[in-house]
Amino acid sequence: MEPSVREPLLRKPSFTYRTLPRSAAGRLDKEYLDSLRNQRLYLAAFAAVLGNFSFGFALVYPSPVIPVLEACPIPALRLDSHKASWFGSVFTLGAAAGGLSAMVLNDRLGRKLSIMFSAVPSAVGYALMGSAQGVWMLLLGRVLTGFAGGVTSASIPVYISEISHPGVRGLLGACPQLMAVLGSLVLYALGKLSPPNPAPAPAGLVLDWRWLAVAGEVPVFTMILLLCFMPNSPRFLLSQGKEDEALRSLGWLRGKDTDYAQEYEQIKDSVRKQSRRISCAEIKDPFIYKPILIAVLMRFLQQLSGVTCVLVYLQSIFKKTSVILKPEYDAALVGLVRLFSVAIAAASMDKAGRKILLFVSAGIMLASNLTMGFYVHFMPHSLNGTAANETLVSSASHGAQPMNYITLIPLLATMFFIMGYAMGWGPITWLLMSEILPLKARGVASGLCVVMSWLTAFMLTRFFLPVVENFGLEVPFFFFAVICAGNFLFTGCCVPETKGRSLEQIESYFRTGRRSFMR
Repeated sequence: MEPSVREPLLRKPSFTYRTLPRSAAGRLDKEYLDSLRNQRLYLAAFAAVLGNFSFGFALVYPSPVIPVLEACPIPALRLDSHKASWFGSVFTLGAAAGGLSAMVLNDRLGRKLSIMFSAVPSAVGYALMGSAQGVWMLLLGRVLTGFAGGVTSASIPVYISEISHPGVRGLLGACPQLMAVLGSLVLYALGKLSPPNPAPAPAGLVLDWRWLAVAGEVPVFTMILLLCFMPNSPRFLLSQGKEDEALRSLGWLRGKDTDYAQEYEQIKDSVRKQSRRISCAEIKDPFIYKPILIAVLMRFLQQLSGVTCVLVYLQSIFKKTSVILKPEYDAALVGLVRLFSVAIAAASMDKAGRKILLFVSAGIMLASNLTMGFYVHFMPHSLNGTAANETLVSSASHGAQPMNYITLIPLLATMFFIMGYAMGWGPITWLLMSEILPLKARGVASGLCVVMSWLTAFMLTRFFLPVVENFGLEVPFFFFAVICAGNFLFTGCCVPETKGRSLEQIESYFRTGRRSFMR
């Protein structure tokens, strides 16, 4: 169901990139942006990012559930260290498959319908986990929710970027990450472990692990309901030759009685220049391969920084390091810090700019990973709760007691790591992916970015526990620190500043290489 609006009389604009004096063009842009009514735009963005809420919820589902299933009295559902590593990592394998599918779905169905399609595997996956009678049902449910997450990871940032205007694109571009963080925080809150009994019975959850899966269905069905009333992306509609529908879509998003004719013609002109599908020969064009390469490498480096490992095994890491608070409370506290940091990034992204936040983010993550690595390396094993060669999953069942206030160090290091990630390399990589990719390759390239991201995450989460078991917990954190140093250099050398630029200006920058388009 598409919204209908009264079409204004279009006046043919004489728009070109900075043909007007810079100050005059800036005033015109500001006057237009100030005249827009963003309420419907915000509603459309909210409907879409409910998919990210579900994604964040599903991603960290193993964190409170693994310790419970490890002590499950039902043999068919009990997890050992090997099964637990698959339970934590297989989600990312499904997400990579979802990213591959999104390469086709984004261009065939469109951004909005691709997001709606993701609800099917998500709902089935949660149902399987909620009714699981064996580990295979848990793993299949994780794969399906991961598949849905991969589709939404590729589709939602592109949809939001294409329906937004430069005045709010930074703010709305941070919303997918913000909602994913909120979803994780809600999971931590609902799945908070209660104090284990002295008896061998397993610790219980505030919400039973089966009902946790059922709770994951709520945002999925809410998203489907709201998206039925939201418009498709004007850029996608124009690429399909549906000009009247694209005009109605833009009018609905910008508000009644808004003179959006100039923006419509600008989008139309950009789409016309890229109406053909990308060919193999065109990949050699710097206009095509440079932004794709930057986006793919950013997603690769984002995952190599270790964030998925930390989030998936958060409570187990805290048990391993015997922090002074209970691991479940630590996890919720880290979730709150993450949410607060993403909110700061969302508020400052259109003011401070993308690159400065990426620099700050990489620096904080580097310092945090080094702190955690040195703490684990130099602190006595008795202070860390377990011997160095014991797996995290096994240590989760021991409930080691905190020995000293110095065990606040891993909690603070993790909080700062998550804060740094959430301020820059979390939301901005998603935003830049949707901003810099050329329109003709946006559907395929966004899927490629997601595939790269989640294949990397799968390898890290799958082998994180074996590496800790054989080499110690400090080794992964030192590796993550090296990657964060590389992130700092990559930002300075390769990442363009896109603050306040329209998608058409960004495309012209890569097409011509002239920095004047980005001023």
